[in-house]
Amino acid sequence: MVSLKIFPSDIVADMNMLKEAVKKSLEGRGTIYKFDEEPVAFGLVALVAHILVPEEAEGVMDEVERRLKSIEGVSEVEVLVSRRIA
Repeated sequence: MVSLKIFPSDIVADMNMLKEAVKKSLEGRGTIYKFDEEPVAFGLVALVAHILVPEEAEGVMDEVERRLKSIEGVSEVEVLVSRRIA
């Protein structure tokens, strides 16, 4: 499982739309375990996505990051932690 902080390029009124865009962009590469929201500053809220990705597949993390960065309205993606789960 990898946890990524997704920073919107502007204040997002509807975080549910961003969550759906993240889910759709990861189809075939990862599965959302859960989302958290983290206040950043001045009304800006970052979305923390906890994503289940296959460990044995090569290049999955690069592909996940690339897909997330390509979502309209996303300014930055930061990897918080990557860990194995049983």
